[in-house]
Amino acid sequence: MLNIRSFNLGPLQTNAYLLTGADPTKGIIIDPGMNPAALVRSIEGMEIEAILLTHAHFDHMGGVDEIRKAKKCPVYLHPLESEWLSSPKLNGSLMWPDVSSPLTTDPAEYDLAEGQVLQFIGHTFHVYHTPGHSPGSVSFLCGNDLFSGDVLFKMGVGRTDLPGGRERDLFDSIRGKLYKMDDEVKVYPGHGSRTTIGFEKVRNPYIPQ
Repeated sequence: MLNIRSFNLGPLQTNAYLLTGADPTKGIIIDPGMNPAALVRSIEGMEIEAILLTHAHFDHMGGVDEIRKAKKCPVYLHPLESEWLSSPKLNGSLMWPDVSSPLTTDPAEYDLAEGQVLQFIGHTFHVYHTPGHSPGSVSFLCGNDLFSGDVLFKMGVGRTDLPGGRERDLFDSIRGKLYKMDDEVKVYPGHGSRTTIGFEKVRNPYIPQ
């Protein structure tokens, strides 16, 4: 069984996810955002096998440096955003000085790719390249649990007006990949509350049918 704990982090209220399997002393983290103190306290004494990033905007990677150094764990990121972790301009932290100081950390240790299969904490994670919000956005599917980053929200979608965003790509990602999944798949987004694929197919007002 996959155990999922969510943490609402930073001024943009980014969802970070701590996942564990049968062994509660081992976990992975998806999108450790800014001001990660609550998340850091929760992983004391734990082995963190990896940090998975749905994309490298500052509000999703703000806690990477602290956690990676403390836990000696690798970071996974799509190569289209390989330079973003070390560039405040690319990761967007320079754009909102009232929200964030310039954020940097070392590049990711491993690349992510469409169709990639990852094994962590006794579970299998399938990688979907879902660009549109950003060029390297990915979504992770583990069983019936989907971690969609800033691609698909409950009755919403990710913004496309940031550098590298493209509305057509976003809609193609959602319709062509995420909406092909079973209706029962639970969606854990980068912001806001949980939803399901079936609910979004019927109720999401932003996806042209």
